Amino acid sequence: MTDGHFIGVDVGTGSARAGVFDGNGRLLATAKRDIALFLDGSDIAEQSSEDIWRAVCASVREALGAAGMGADKVAGIGFDATCSLVVLGPGGRPLAVGPHGDNDRNIIVWMDHRAIDQARRINQAGHRVLDYVGGAISPEMETPKLLWLKENLPDTYGAAWQFLDLADFLTWRATGSLARSACTVTCKWTYLAHEDRWDGGYFREIGLGDLVEQEFSRIGTEILAPGQAVGRGLTAEAASDLGLKPGTPVGAGLIDAHAGGVGSLGGSPTTSMAYVFGTSACTMASSRDPIFIPGVWGPYFSAMVPGLWLNEGGQSSAGAAIDQVVSMHPASHEASAAAAKRGQSLPDFLADQAAARAASLSDAAKLAGGLVVVPDFLGNRSPHADPDARAVIAGLGMDRNLDSLVALYVAGLLGVGYGLRQIVEASRTRGAVTERIVLSGGAGRHPLVRQLLADCAGVMLAAPHQAEPVLLGAAMTGATAAGAFPSLAAAMDTMTGDANLYRPAGGAVAELHAGRFAAFEALQATARTIRNTRYPEN
Repeated sequence: MTDGHFIGVDVGTGSARAGVFDGNGRLLATAKRDIALFLDGSDIAEQSSEDIWRAVCASVREALGAAGMGADKVAGIGFDATCSLVVLGPGGRPLAVGPHGDNDRNIIVWMDHRAIDQARRINQAGHRVLDYVGGAISPEMETPKLLWLKENLPDTYGAAWQFLDLADFLTWRATGSLARSACTVTCKWTYLAHEDRWDGGYFREIGLGDLVEQEFSRIGTEILAPGQAVGRGLTAEAASDLGLKPGTPVGAGLIDAHAGGVGSLGGSPTTSMAYVFGTSACTMASSRDPIFIPGVWGPYFSAMVPGLWLNEGGQSSAGAAIDQVVSMHPASHEASAAAAKRGQSLPDFLADQAAARAASLSDAAKLAGGLVVVPDFLGNRSPHADPDARAVIAGLGMDRNLDSLVALYVAGLLGVGYGLRQIVEASRTRGAVTERIVLSGGAGRHPLVRQLLADCAGVMLAAPHQAEPVLLGAAMTGATAAGAFPSLAAAMDTMTGDANLYRPAGGAVAELHAGRFAAFEALQATARTIRNTRYPEN
């Protein structure tokens, strides 16, 4: 037990949340505020940094009040956020990132795919830094988005004072320091943390040589390991906004999925793979030596646990894919109404229905029948690194009742699980050790989901008792910055609690998944073939 209390702040796609923890990792209170998301078509997603900061401050104040705690009891604070690009003009004022000219909309959200063409051109050049992003950069990363801004909004690009990942924006707003986290710049900006440098040749080659000439002053010249103290702590202005004391230590931040890894892996980060299952899904596996896995991002040095290498995979749509699949079914409106009467989300309602229809949680896989879902609605992040991939559903009939909706839900969930299996198998082929998967994220809270993921992947799954591992991971960075622990790894070892275990089924169930997985991969490959087919114009 460590004296003091710590605040973790998590900014996701739809909300900002704050949690208050004691030194043993026990959650005392949480609070949440929604944040605005501006969607213009299927590829454009934007947010407002001012809106997010207001939501962060309101959440922290409410969480403190709910915990019955004064500012003098808070020893440190840490932030995590989605890997979204924040653009600031002179004096830190927001700059518009779209042709609409609305300066309040100054964030290109992680899931924004406007930079697909830029990512494709970068990948065709094949610079050596791509070896450290799994061989191919994603349009979700920041350098393709920077190149899009330069080519499409040159006035905004030229006027920008700083380009920051969202977690680094939050620590800047809190402390006034422009220091970046090794987590953000290594994972999303091509910073070579193992060499402690940016590669100027890469930026010149892709058309961003001006950043080199400016000595990288607009994207970060001071890089800190996650949990390292940022600046001199909270400024007087930020402390007033947050309801905390000036000087309160602030830890270098994390990408939200990485915070989930920090908050759930505990003392075994080199043998466990973190799986953060939310709107999208992210896998993170640490190793003592670098492992190069095609289609899996990394290896990144000190990007999650300082001193260890990280490989990061994931699925661009996971929880969102399940929502999309079930929304297509004729019975979805009726089922949604039934779920609302029970105070449940539609996926939770369908998980209950599936569990009730099966002899065991593992047997629920049989409910999918002949339905096979490849849920690549937003492309395939890992292991195919194919942003142009799209979802495919095979085996649909004319059924319109609840039973067929449950079957479609289960098939969609199995599709997510087989995507996870692909990442595990690709990693093991290159020597990664995965003895268990540690699950976090709101989309994975139901026991049915946990068991089916374990069965699909063929790996034991651990679900921490801690309900908020992402918030906990952020709080751990604040605790480390405050000196409550000698390292972030020590904070992980002390503050992470116990977990429920879900062991993969064997026998006939394992054989069922082997057959379905083969069908999944065949359908996925067929979809690629169809997409690459050129049809004559009439």
